[in-house]
Amino acid sequence: MGRPVVLSNNQLFVGLDESGLVHDFYYPYVGLENLTTARSTQHKIGVWVDNDFKWSDDGSWDIQVDFEPEALISRITLDSKELQLSLLLQDYIDQSSNSLIRHITITNQADHERNVRLFMHQVFQISHSGRADTAIYVPDANYILDYKGRYCLLIAGKFDDGEQFDQFAVGNYGIEGKAGTYLDAEDGELSCNAVEHGGVDSVIRFKKSIRANASATLDYWVIAASSQYDAQNTHIQFNGLNMEEHMNEVRKSWHQWLTKTGVSVPSFNKKELEKSLLIIKAHCDARGSVLASGDSSIFNYGRDYYCYCWPRDASYALWPMIRLGHFEEAKLFFDFARDTLHKDGYLMHKYQPDRAIGSTWHPLLHGRSQELAIQEDETASVVFMMGEYYEASKDKTFVENIYHTFIVPTANFMSSFIDAQTGLPHASYDLWEEKFLTSTYTVCTVIAGLEAASKLAEVAEQPADSVKWQAAASSIRDNLNKLYSEDKYFVKGFLLQPDGSLDYDNTVDISNLYGPYMYAGLDLNDERLVSTAEAVETRITNVTPSGGVLRYEKDYYFLTKQQYLGNPWVVSTLWLAQYYLTTGNIDKAKGLLDWALQRQLPSGVLSEQFDPENGSSLGVTPLVWSHAEMVNTILDLAKYA
Repeated sequence: MGRPVVLSNNQLFVGLDESGLVHDFYYPYVGLENLTTARSTQHKIGVWVDNDFKWSDDGSWDIQVDFEPEALISRITLDSKELQLSLLLQDYIDQSSNSLIRHITITNQADHERNVRLFMHQVFQISHSGRADTAIYVPDANYILDYKGRYCLLIAGKFDDGEQFDQFAVGNYGIEGKAGTYLDAEDGELSCNAVEHGGVDSVIRFKKSIRANASATLDYWVIAASSQYDAQNTHIQFNGLNMEEHMNEVRKSWHQWLTKTGVSVPSFNKKELEKSLLIIKAHCDARGSVLASGDSSIFNYGRDYYCYCWPRDASYALWPMIRLGHFEEAKLFFDFARDTLHKDGYLMHKYQPDRAIGSTWHPLLHGRSQELAIQEDETASVVFMMGEYYEASKDKTFVENIYHTFIVPTANFMSSFIDAQTGLPHASYDLWEEKFLTSTYTVCTVIAGLEAASKLAEVAEQPADSVKWQAAASSIRDNLNKLYSEDKYFVKGFLLQPDGSLDYDNTVDISNLYGPYMYAGLDLNDERLVSTAEAVETRITNVTPSGGVLRYEKDYYFLTKQQYLGNPWVVSTLWLAQYYLTTGNIDKAKGLLDWALQRQLPSGVLSEQFDPENGSSLGVTPLVWSHAEMVNTILDLAKYA
């Protein structure tokens, strides 16, 4: 399952699943310390009415999960024909506190008044062992406190008339053979057990008599703080607020963020563009990290999450933000990159949101040779994006402040990390994190990175650096033809062997086209570019029943149907669309954009890749990079709409 709705204030990040249930709860960093677990159902919602009880995820409800087009506020409808009752959930993260607020409208669809009981269940796993948490009912302010150390989660709520929850239960979950206290709700009554420790969960009950065909509204909140005192202060504040007006203030703040730059958003696919922009923003941490995806469900199928900051993914995520004038997020990330830069001038594979080094599967040995466990394109991409930032912002002060601490060491590294025999960058891992070689894509990003550094050196009034780095870029460009095969296309790359020979990987890869086109800036009539585009069209475009473009031939990542060469990806499909736009093939570009738009979830969320036969979502959902390419393609195509 993916996360069709993600909510964030850039410190607290919450992912809602296809049933509208809270399934990811990251605090205090976006993407670090998930206080729930991907391996079980989370935070259930139950309804008791007329002596009948149902959990909202039991399969009997009609559920629609969406979020507003201009705000990170969900719009989730849950309708039960059996109970003759519906719920409307409008969920958001508070802008002034780290609080998840669920604004819930309960509608009695029967023709008579009924007593309705709504049960809100929460199960956090603050300690990763699940055996050291405490949940306790606090009577003087009527809330549940779930805590361990400096992590405090306060759970409470109220109806719009001020009436609060009337029953509660605290118990054990997932230890000692106990399924969870949520089961206590199924008879409509709660035990009011007031404390438990270890692996814990809790349930609270809201009760209201609702007239025929009428509604009642309540607000439920989970406040995250570093102390009970701070959480309780926010809880008291919420109890004194008109929470619907408060939600409107949050909605207004998102509208203001979308329009604050003064850069107009095109009317062409405006709703899809703004939703993608909001999803990107949700994954930006206030301290500079840009998360690849907050969807933890992939942990059920692999060894790790996507909850890291890849410098490459972050650069791509910020590109459309920069184009639309959202500069603050880019500046925060550039500070993050500077602070994580290796002393020798390169960025590592990936990082945790708190700037610690991330996990990796890249060894420090290749064969018998010691090698760097890096993808050089990540370093080059960030320098290139700094150039894009300056071109859009003309922020000379920023360039001067980061020049000696980031641009100089990275540009010097790139200009020296060259094999004398080939005149091209030394091998590193490719952008897909799989192959160790000198790849066409990485070579082209290094050209672009060095050329950007050269221009930024001029801005910083360092002419000697500018000349040196431009010369290095030109020398690499002069040797680019070594990556063009006799079969008339740019290959994936080659690996320089100890005996001096070159071991070529002739795989057709979308990045073989995108790199020379976007970063090396080859003339669109260049025979090498035209013939590479033909190879991409012939061998990895529309080669599965579900259409789209593969990353490369024989891409087995998440491929379950081995008769195909791979799964289509949003990124690769929209990269080809962008190339088509540049060459004037507007109809082809629009067709590929439409392909991606048709594969959105109803909420507008895009996954990483799709089943080659039925087009169902595969991989993390959402993938921030997919949304970045969506925005870029819409912006490009809007010129012709």
